[in-house]
Amino acid sequence: MNTPSQAKPQLIIIGNGMVGHHLVEQLIERGATEQYRITVFGEERHRAYDRVHLSEYFAGRDAESLAMSDADFYAAGGVELRLSETVTAIDRDASEVVTDQGRYPYARLVLATGSYPFVPPIPGHERDNCLVYRTLDDLDAIRAAAENATTGVVVGGGLLGLEAANALRGLDLDTAVVEFAPRLMPMQVDAEGGELLREKIESLGVQVLTDRATQHIEDGQASFHRMVFQDDKVLETDLIVFSAGIRPRDELARDCSLEMGEHGGVVIDDRCLTSDPAILAIGEVALWNNSIFGLVAPGYQMAKVAADTLLGGELTFEGADMSTKLKLLGVDVGAIGDAHGNQNPGARTFRYLDEIKQEYRKLVVSSDGKKLLGAMLVGDNAYYDTLMQYYANAMELPEDPAALILPSTEGAPTLGADALPDSATICSCHNVTKGAICETLDAGAVDLGSVKSSTRASTGCGGCAALLKSVVDHELEARGVEVDQSICEHFAHTRQELYDIVRVEGIKTFGELIDKHGHGSPQSPGLGCDICKPAVASILASCFNEPITDAAHIPLQDTNDTFMANMQKNGTYSVVPRVPGGEITPDKLVVLGQVAQKYALYTKVTGGQRIDLFGARLEDLPDIWGELIEAGFETGHAYGKSVRTVKSCVGSTWCRYGVADSVGMAIQLEHRYKGLRSPHKLKFAVSGCTRECAEAQSKDVGVIATEHGWNLYVCGNGGMRPRHAELLATDLDDAALIQAIDRFLMFYVRTADRLQRTSVWRENLEGGLDYLKEVVLEDSLGIGDELEAQMQTVIDNYECEWAGAINDPEKLKRFRSFVNDARPDPDIIVTEERGQLRPA
Repeated sequence: MNTPSQAKPQLIIIGNGMVGHHLVEQLIERGATEQYRITVFGEERHRAYDRVHLSEYFAGRDAESLAMSDADFYAAGGVELRLSETVTAIDRDASEVVTDQGRYPYARLVLATGSYPFVPPIPGHERDNCLVYRTLDDLDAIRAAAENATTGVVVGGGLLGLEAANALRGLDLDTAVVEFAPRLMPMQVDAEGGELLREKIESLGVQVLTDRATQHIEDGQASFHRMVFQDDKVLETDLIVFSAGIRPRDELARDCSLEMGEHGGVVIDDRCLTSDPAILAIGEVALWNNSIFGLVAPGYQMAKVAADTLLGGELTFEGADMSTKLKLLGVDVGAIGDAHGNQNPGARTFRYLDEIKQEYRKLVVSSDGKKLLGAMLVGDNAYYDTLMQYYANAMELPEDPAALILPSTEGAPTLGADALPDSATICSCHNVTKGAICETLDAGAVDLGSVKSSTRASTGCGGCAALLKSVVDHELEARGVEVDQSICEHFAHTRQELYDIVRVEGIKTFGELIDKHGHGSPQSPGLGCDICKPAVASILASCFNEPITDAAHIPLQDTNDTFMANMQKNGTYSVVPRVPGGEITPDKLVVLGQVAQKYALYTKVTGGQRIDLFGARLEDLPDIWGELIEAGFETGHAYGKSVRTVKSCVGSTWCRYGVADSVGMAIQLEHRYKGLRSPHKLKFAVSGCTRECAEAQSKDVGVIATEHGWNLYVCGNGGMRPRHAELLATDLDDAALIQAIDRFLMFYVRTADRLQRTSVWRENLEGGLDYLKEVVLEDSLGIGDELEAQMQTVIDNYECEWAGAINDPEKLKRFRSFVNDARPDPDIIVTEERGQLRPA
């Protein structure tokens, strides 16, 4: 029985960062709104966003694409979200929080206020163009300052400092990093690792100055600032970003006299309770066992414990491992456990250094050589997952531990999924164990995608993707589920294998393929089924692009492809002419209106900037398309698993913010790839600037203009499970953009499973985005020319399918409702609504 809303106790959460948002997710998932009225205060104007990928903001992503949830998530979950409202005090006597807009009573309160960037008290640090790197507003300020700058300096050579340096470099500033310690990332790497890291970063054009203490900042001569160091050496720069560490945002707790740590942080117990049992604290503001955890994974674990505490559970926080796997300015850095070997007396170390490949690996093991106590990696994180499992699960090391870091002809060592205990943590971001994955499979999950959806494993930083796939495949096989990707009973091959067979052997018909490489069933010898026939039809079209309406191919098509139109709920069809880039002349608009009037069609403008004409009878389709083609239209392939639309904003042609002709590029892309058949439908978009009006980051292929070219995003989609696209390449010129898209699309067409969207294909792609970049941009497989040639074959063989059909009497015979009767279908009944006809 639901409690009346006004009678429920009020739960207030202060802070809407990643950890605070994760707490809300936990509470909604566990039905906490039945027990509490929940209000969340966030002082920023943006709802919770992904700080882990904050640097991508400069590469074209915006607040919406970085957001941790859809805009209606809080309201739909029964939670009130109050953004741009700062909590200024906590009145514990009155059990109220005070904001800049009012006072609000609470029964329970959670502090998720996070941390703030520490700015060393250097004389001159308050000057203009001295900024910090923490929030989206901070990044906006950095970008604005960079417009009038040529050089930038980051003070701080830790994790966040190198992230900030990468951002400045992305803004085309000559960048330097100034670090007080004798090496970069002193918490993660030792002297040897730090020296190698310095070399790799300097090779990217970033100046590194270590052992430098800034004495003061003054007016520069050639630049805006002059930084004066302890040895009186100077460095001039236009812009300074401080990223010298973080401090807990604990002023609210301090002011209301909660118990505090000696050096800051709100003291919490194992259930995330503060010294006031009505108040909890989580994330970087919380001090547990004299430790503050500056990573998101421990914060997520605290959020889970806090949700359980609020709901009367007994879950406890038991600390968190601070091991990290990072890629900073494109350089791999990994640290596991006691990476420096200074916490375990008697520990022994193994080191491997390759100065040519610029790789450094270090093992810290117990005195008897049986347990891994820590590890350090610079230059190659391929070893991280295996070493992490040895460490996290206290597994006994091989007889020769050094073998785990020494190079071999087979690449990095791997630890079999069968060797991992159920307690092994596979995904540290969401604390997903092997046991939890096994439970999900026992409950009915049958593939990697469903495991991800259920457990959220690999949906955080994504670093566990390869290990997760290994565990899922192994556990499916252990349950007697053969991890067999055969497309159906007629072919003992995957879709990818069939594609290769067709392409290599030049097979151009389904009959030839099934005769040579398949087998029929007793019910349909040699005929195939509704799974393999459309899949092979798509493969044949992808390889040779012969008209799908040819006699040899038409039996393979589903209803929509057979009639080159989407069947609607009342048995009529939709007509969708191509409108490249959304650009259409008034004359063509008039023709669409005339055709719609003549054939009594319902008209609607689509989200892909085209016009749908609904309600066309089967026998009218040839006549409708005859008129449209005469007016210069061609098929928009809305019925096919193919390239559908390329959406665009008006770009530099009209918009005062546009930096490139997005309409022109959208039209070029749509004409180039029209007719390309693929495992699933494909949608593109081109935006003329980073304001992203065309929503390119929700498309299979998204292109965003920059002042230096085009940024290319891939593998996004809307639908039932929306996914933001990922940045594949930056600042491409027109030719490089086309080349990258050619290769990406053909690699997807080659390797994806049947009916697999680019987003799902990417999530299942071993090696992830880095591997995709290597294949597409670096041609690591040596197939770049081949992929481009395959695309050119498709382009060269394009023809409008409807134009070919209306001129072929044999093909036109199919367009009748009854085989032996030319009369229209009498069962189609329509009614009028809002001035148009719709199905009755």
